[in-house]
Amino acid sequence: MEFHKKDPIFLQIVEMICEKILTKIWVEGDKIPSVRELAVNIEVNPNTVMRSYTYLQEKGIIQNRRGIGYYVAEHAYDDTLELMKTNFIRNDLPLFFKTIKLLDIDFDELKGRFKKFKEGKQEDENQQ
Repeated sequence: MEFHKKDPIFLQIVEMICEKILTKIWVEGDKIPSVRELAVNIEVNPNTVMRSYTYLQEKGIIQNRRGIGYYVAEHAYDDTLELMKTNFIRNDLPLFFKTIKLLDIDFDELKGRFKKFKEGKQEDENQQ
């Protein structure tokens, strides 16, 4: 896993886990990697993974079944969607709006580009 400097590593791990839930790679009731297992796989300190797991437990997204391991909690998809949406609106959207205003990007242009993105049509940035 490639980490960036913008956010703490534990929050980047939280985001990675949330993406797995939102893309339904992990679904309710699935066993997820142990703290040590994930730490080895993504090459971080186990304490960092533990911090991520604790955060997700507090949000009701994962649960620890003592002696068995960590599992995706019931209603995790809905809770994850709400958490990620709230974080995006609070943290990322203001910068996004500032950038589109600064670059004078019209809403219709943005809407068209987003539609193409959703359809899986990536525009070649070199074409004008």
